[in-house]
This record gives sequence, structure tokens and C-alpha cells, in this order.
Amino acid sequence: MKLRTLPLLSAALASSCFSLFADPARAGLEAAQKQLQQLQVASGLEATLFAAEPMVVNPTDLDIDSRGRVWVTEGANYRSTFQKWGLLRPDGDRIQILTDTNGDGRADQAKTFYQDPSINTALGICVLGNRVFVSASPYIFVLTDTDGDDVADRRELLFSTNPKSADHDHAAHAFVFGPDGKLYFNFGNAGGFLRHPPESLKSIPLHGKLDPAQLAQGALVKDIFGIEVTDQGRPYRQGMAFRCNPDGSQVEVLGHNFRNNYEVAVDSYGTVWQPDNDDDGNQGVRVNYVMEGGNFGYTDEVTGAGWGQKRTNWEDEIPRRHWHLNDPGVVPNLLLTGAGSPTGMAIYEGQLLPEAFRGQMLHCDAGPRIVRAYPVTTSGAGYTATITNLLGSSDDWFRPSDVGVGPDGSVFVADWNDAGVGGHYMADQKLETMTGRVYRVAPPGHRLTVPKVDLSTPQGAVAALASPNNETRYLAFQALAAGLNKSDTEAELKRVWNGSDSRQRARVLPLLARLPQKGSTYLTAGLKDSDPNIRITALRVARERGQDPVALAKSLAKDPNAAVRREAALALRRQKSPEAAVVWATLAQQHDGQDRWYLEALGIGADQQWDAFLAEWLKVAGNNWNTPAGRDLIWRSRAKATPDLLVKIIADPAVTEKERQRYLRAFDFLKGPEKDAALLQLLTATAK
Repeated sequence: MKLRTLPLLSAALASSCFSLFADPARAGLEAAQKQLQQLQVASGLEATLFAAEPMVVNPTDLDIDSRGRVWVTEGANYRSTFQKWGLLRPDGDRIQILTDTNGDGRADQAKTFYQDPSINTALGICVLGNRVFVSASPYIFVLTDTDGDDVADRRELLFSTNPKSADHDHAAHAFVFGPDGKLYFNFGNAGGFLRHPPESLKSIPLHGKLDPAQLAQGALVKDIFGIEVTDQGRPYRQGMAFRCNPDGSQVEVLGHNFRNNYEVAVDSYGTVWQPDNDDDGNQGVRVNYVMEGGNFGYTDEVTGAGWGQKRTNWEDEIPRRHWHLNDPGVVPNLLLTGAGSPTGMAIYEGQLLPEAFRGQMLHCDAGPRIVRAYPVTTSGAGYTATITNLLGSSDDWFRPSDVGVGPDGSVFVADWNDAGVGGHYMADQKLETMTGRVYRVAPPGHRLTVPKVDLSTPQGAVAALASPNNETRYLAFQALAAGLNKSDTEAELKRVWNGSDSRQRARVLPLLARLPQKGSTYLTAGLKDSDPNIRITALRVARERGQDPVALAKSLAKDPNAAVRREAALALRRQKSPEAAVVWATLAQQHDGQDRWYLEALGIGADQQWDAFLAEWLKVAGNNWNTPAGRDLIWRSRAKATPDLLVKIIADPAVTEKERQRYLRAFDFLKGPEKDAALLQLLTATAK
């Protein structure tokens, strides 16, 4: 889709914008006008100025609530404890609520929800009812407005990260509410670990500093497998993506070994996406489908060595080498986007924007000054994606930091507005000259509206669940979950379930699954649905509801769709029953030797169970194991039987030298006497 340049701002618009600013010199109205003229927007859309300084400066993250208000975290005090410009706002950075009270599409009211040094340059905000989740490493706070006056009254500590992550770009990022009722979030490779708050910090004052020494008294979070959430390679490394209950319990590590995975986005099927930054200058910025349990290859899985350290069979191209993509056990990237500074991401599931953007990721990259969509198509057990630009600018100060979706489907883009981005530097080093913008993207002439939300009836709540806005869906989910004992609630949910809109059907399934005595009936129907996305959703929801993962995987082990079988393989992770090995072998038999996504799903599913799982597959494969698909499985495996099989493959004269390097690299992920014996056998054969 081509971008078109916006026409010059009219005098009438300039006049109406002027009232936004108490001090035109400080607000930089001229600069806002000039920048608006330089914006380029996709065909069929226009961008308008929603807010600018002094309403908001250096916006780091945003969220849009169910009333259409834009909540923004600020970074006036970015790197203030480290850089020469020092503390520019001694009272601390703000969370601003920006409101358009007269419906003209521009904010005319700004209210400070919270201001404190503990949220300086907060990198994430998520508004869910009267609770606001704020990521300001090393703190992850929940701020609550108890009396409805749009000012925080209570501050609670949900988690803490490494104290060294304070004021760091690679720390905790925004939370988002998922269709399963869970919260999703992440941190980059400065996060280090997650801790629960210690008893001394269970109740904290609304304002003021917290003692970092007290944070260390809190216990490390353990995930649902009992593994401590820390980046020390046991087994997790570097940046991580998480899922948890709204109260912070039942933490799951969805993926690890990212560099600076900036913000997660979750679609209606429960599929998780996020961007990740390379070591700057290596053309390796990427977008990932976060395959559950996956290692995403920023450092060596075993040693933790950086990507530049020489290794057997390393990749020819640096962008691929950067992510260890030739190593067994690394999930493929969805897309490499070159150089950049990737920031906020959201899923657009509205109808207001053109078809190319519907159901797709929207992503800000502040380096090349662009907001993109990545239209995704299924490819085997994974995905392929292309790039479609939504909003860009020729202005060097346009630095999109986050993107969100309003209740009417309008898209809001936060612009940090600076000559540079990140890298522990900013050009705007005086508060009185500091700038910041929020733009709205919608069809030309579209009036900003806020659809009425009525949660008092099942009909109203189900309608709200269809909203493109995250908080509206959250409120609807809570209302419907609370009313599941009412027959008319089930009837409304069932009406959507029996409809033709796949994403809306996926949204109601987690609620139908909660129906007393009836939930399993809907999940069974979902597992047999003709739509593979619904089968995937049903499997995910059934696991979340506590159904037996092995039985679920068995029911889908021969599904004709590779992506569905991928989810079945992932469900077997750390399942120790003999039946799990049989199901895995059935899934492994269907690997075609070409689908790396499928192979990695099999690898994740066999984690900690390789001896039993591989043995079962070998029993089924018999003498026919040595095929392209079979060799692929051996290369990925970590069983005691693996080293001997690798030797047989390497000794095969039909195997090329390049292929031998690949299989030799697999030895680096094995250990034990079987590995030593196999290497000695190889050495002896080579000597002859």
C-alpha cells in the first residue's frame, strides 16, 4: 500500500489547534504544524494531530481506555541518573490522561493521573478498569484509582526486576490483556529476573522512593514448572516474554533469549507476537511469532556466548548469524526488517482501517521513523509476513514510540519527537523546550467517536467484547465472566460462537469454556471445528482450563493442519506419561524435513523427555529413520541415543561437507558419556 503525503495544514486547523497550548513558544506549535505536513500516511487514511506539548512530552508508551481517552507515560527524566543533563523534572515523570471533550478529534484536556520519580521514563502502561499497570523497571506497579477521580490513590508492587535495569531501555515493557483473561508482558535483556515483592513492600506509600535493598528480600518468581525466572541459563537467557494471572500468579515464560523485545501483542486466537532489536548496526531487527517455550537465539543456548563468537556452521549473513538461526533449538524469525529501533506494537482487530491492516500487527520503529503492519499468512506450522507502511515522515524528529487502538477503531501513535532515539541519549535536554506528539490515524473526515458500552446486559457486554479496544474487551470479559450463571449470557455467547466471524468466535470461547457443566462441551466442539484457528484456540483454552495436555494433543495428533499439530506438540512439553511419548512419535512421523517451525515445536514438546520420546519414534521408524526428515529430528534431538545416530549420519558418504558441519554443531548441545564415546569414534574414523 502506497503512502501519500498529507496536504498543508489549513489556517482554520492551525487556529483551532492554537487553543491547545497555554504557551505557543513552549509548545512549539510551529513545529507541530510543520511535522504534520511531513507525515505520510497509507492510501485511504489521514493523520491528524491529537495532542502536543506541553500536554505531553517525550511520550514513551500509551494506552487508550474504553472512553477513548489516551493515557501516556512520559520520559522527561530519561537517563537522568546517568547523563549530563541530569534530572529535568524533579517531581518525577507523569502519566497523563488526554481527553477530547468536544469531539473535534483533538485533546483539549490533560489530567495528571500520577507523578513520581519512581515512574521516570516508564516503558509501559496498561489501563484495565480502575487498575493501571505501569512498567518502570526495576518496578512493575499497579496504580489504582479507588474513587473514580482519575488520580491514583493506591500504589502496589506486582513484580520487581534487576535493580540495574532502572532507567534502562531494555527493561520491563507494557502489559496487555489477553483473550484468555491473562496478562501478557515482557522484559529485554536488562530485566534479569522477576521477583515477588517482599513482605516489607506488600504495602507501600503512594509516593516516594523504594529501597532497592528491600527488593532483594523478595523471592524469585517461579514459573508454572517450578523454574526460577532468571536469565542465568537455567534454562532461560536474556529477554523474556511472560503470561500470568491478573494478580501476578501462575507466571509462564513464553519465550526467552531475546535482546530487547519491546512489547508483546496478542491476537484473538491467543497467538503472541513481538518485535526485537539487534545489537545496533547489524541489520537484524526482527519480528517474532512467540512460539510457547521457545529459545529465540540471541546468545548461545548452552554457553551464553554472544552471536559474534565463532562457532561451527555459523550463518553466512550477519543478520541471521545474530540470532543463531543455524543452531538446533532456535525458533525461526517471522521477519527481518533491517536496521532500526523497534518500539510499541498492537494488534489491529477493528474494521475502520482498510483491509490490509485488519487482523494484523501494527508496529512502531523509531529508528527509520515508520509505523508498519506485517500482514501474516500461514506457512506450514509457522508463518510468513510482508511489510505494509501505515505512517511515516521525512521529519528527522518523528520518532514513533507506541501505537494503540481506540474504541472506534482509530489508531493513535505516540511520537517521542527527538533528533535521536534510545541509545541513552536525547537531543532535547531542557524541559522548557521538550516536545512530544500524539497523532490519530483514521479515514479522511472520520469523526472521533466512542461507542456506548453497556455492561449491564449480556447483549451489551457481548457487543463490547467485539471492540477493537483492549480495555473495552477487558471490561466486557469481566462482566460476562461474572454473569455466566445466567442463561441469557450463554445464549448471547452462543450466538457469536455459531456465527461466521472467526476472531469473534475465538474471543467468546474462553468464556463458554468457563460455563459450569457445559464448558467442556464447547471445547470439544472447538477442537473439531472446521477452522484451524479455532482448533488452535480450543487447545490453548482447554490447557488453560486444566484439561489433560496429553489427551488434548492425542486428539489432534493427526490433524491435517501443521499449525494445529504444532500446538499439539507444544502441549506435550514436560509431560512424563508413556502416552505422551506415543503421541509425540505420531506427531514426529509427520515432519516433512522442510518445516523448521514444526521441528522446533517438536523439540520444545520433547524438552526434558528426549530419551523416551526419541526411543518411541525410533521404534516406529525402524530402519527407515535415516531420511531427510529423520536426520532433521536427530539433529534437533538431545537424547542419549543422539550422538551415535549423528555419527552414522556424518559417516554417510552421501552427506555433503556443509551438512556435516550442521551435524557436528549438534554435538555442542549434547553432554554425557555417550557424546564422548561418539566423538572418539568420529576422531578414530577421521584418523584412518
